[in-house]
Amino acid sequence: MQTTFPRLLMKHAAERPDAPAMREKEYGIWQAHSWSSMAALVEHIACGLHQAGLTRGTHMVVIGANRPRLYATMLAAQSLGAIPIPLYQDAVGAECVFPITNADVRLAMVEDQEQVDKLLEIRDRCPDLANLIYDNPRGLRNYAEPGLRSLDALIESGRSFAQSQPGFFAAQLALGQPDEVAAMFFTSGTTGNPKGVVHTHSTLIDRAQAGAEFDKLSGQEEVLAYLPPAWIGQNIFSYAQWLCCGYVVNCPEDVSTVTIDLKEVGPTYYFAPPRVFEGLLTSVMIRMEDAGRLKRSMFNFFMAVAKRVGPARMNGQPIGALQSLLYLLGDLMVYGPLRNNLGFSRVRVAYTAGEAIGPDLFTFYRSIGINLKQLYGSTETAVFVCLQPDDQARADTVGVPIRGVEIKVADNGEILVKSAGLLKEYYKNPAATAEVLTADGWYHTSDAGFIDSQGHLKIIDRVKDVGRIQGGVNDGAMFAPKYVENKLKFFPFIKEAVAYGDGREKVCVMLNIDFDAVGNWAERRNLPYAGYTDLAQKPEVYQLIQECVEKVNADLSADELLAGSQVSRFLVLHKELDADDGELTRTNKVRRGFIADKYLPLVDALYLGKTTQFIETVVKFEDGRSGSVSATLKIDDAKTFATVKAAA
Repeated sequence: MQTTFPRLLMKHAAERPDAPAMREKEYGIWQAHSWSSMAALVEHIACGLHQAGLTRGTHMVVIGANRPRLYATMLAAQSLGAIPIPLYQDAVGAECVFPITNADVRLAMVEDQEQVDKLLEIRDRCPDLANLIYDNPRGLRNYAEPGLRSLDALIESGRSFAQSQPGFFAAQLALGQPDEVAAMFFTSGTTGNPKGVVHTHSTLIDRAQAGAEFDKLSGQEEVLAYLPPAWIGQNIFSYAQWLCCGYVVNCPEDVSTVTIDLKEVGPTYYFAPPRVFEGLLTSVMIRMEDAGRLKRSMFNFFMAVAKRVGPARMNGQPIGALQSLLYLLGDLMVYGPLRNNLGFSRVRVAYTAGEAIGPDLFTFYRSIGINLKQLYGSTETAVFVCLQPDDQARADTVGVPIRGVEIKVADNGEILVKSAGLLKEYYKNPAATAEVLTADGWYHTSDAGFIDSQGHLKIIDRVKDVGRIQGGVNDGAMFAPKYVENKLKFFPFIKEAVAYGDGREKVCVMLNIDFDAVGNWAERRNLPYAGYTDLAQKPEVYQLIQECVEKVNADLSADELLAGSQVSRFLVLHKELDADDGELTRTNKVRRGFIADKYLPLVDALYLGKTTQFIETVVKFEDGRSGSVSATLKIDDAKTFATVKAAA
């Protein structure tokens, strides 16, 4: 479809003006915005932005949670041929400096006082930033900064302009072309400054439509938009596909109300990274452990039935009359109420991506009748590269290439992709663009993997992270840190893992416990603790984590290729890894190199055979203050296993 996002909006507004386009929860009540009201709002904001100096080809940043008026602002910018750049609302001010200066941003649209304060704090480092527009006026009444104004004032100004020049907006829409730049998304910048990924209307719309065709999405879907709009995954699901399909996007009231809002909305099309599904399951298991014996027994019995036949049933395979009857009974008594309690009673398609998902976690959701699947893609590919068909969902693959995608595997194992959804370029970075885009249109993903016998893509790790063990009994063995980390994180007690071993004689890991899961485990055993640091160093917790590590080792020993990646030593960190402390990206990926430098004494202690190591770490609190946390950490050995040779 050769069109633009604003034209798609106008198409829906013309064809079904009164149908709901978005809903927003305010003060506990869902407020609907029709397609026609969204179209009028976009026109007025566009006219206001034009008066504020936003012109074709220029950039503006948008910072905030999912809000109809912020979505309308992005559409308004695109209507003028300008380029919106969504930034993470939880990023600190310093993280916003590079994107704003790199893109020569003169105008910013932000959600509230928190975001205004953030940009005012860095304004001296962003000399071109002349206009700040805010949506929520709370707390901003007495602000008198130059160029600061409310979105309401801009809309009113735009409305008057539209009345005086009624043909202006339509003329601007007509100028827009599918191959013009639609948006720019900045990467997380794990190894340096972030890169601005430039996408056109045609690249984003092509991939949004390909995904919609694959899963037969329609205008009847309900979607909950709760992840950061700056992340292209959320942007595709609740913006690009919203405008392609015309379904309803629901915006939660607040981060803290997402679980409640999920139950109220009952989405039919849902997306979440594995950590969200892990958190939901952990809360379920915690509640069941606290339930009465009869309820617990019934839950365990029917979950055994679900685990036995549920995935086969989801894949359309015969399961027999008796098992079908037991499953139907379980659906009535356990699975149905559980899906309803999770907010998944109406989910038709649910996706997870970004990290590997544990087989047990994946099986759990599919076994209770939730069509959970995996996808593969990135910011540079406009997300959709591989998706899993409904009857071929497996935990160990990321699906098959969808319409318009070609995949090949380079000699070094790197996955190369060709599709109509590839980035146009990295903004002002031709060298980086040339590194990832070949002259004949192939994109280097930097992921190592292979296509299996059934045509499904399997991802092992990042190409640059795949290393070799040097010395010791596993000399020369392959080391895939992400693969090891993901296997450790499959356990509900382990929240984060950072593995090291490339160029060393053995693999060592630093871990974060899941405070809620381990805390509940400790309380049921009458094990007292005073906060995260104390709990993390309990001998009983170390024993629990050691069992998890050794189960991973036993599993790895059955894989000849990765048996050398078994974990020899581990420690539990005294603090949770945090994006504000630079240890995680804003999409919660570990910055392994940064962590190695920051915690060098711990890495050295792991490899020097020490049993304890003192560490003191500077941390940043939510209010901006800094402090420190210190502890003497235990370091334990883990049992490793001989490689299990495959049968001839």
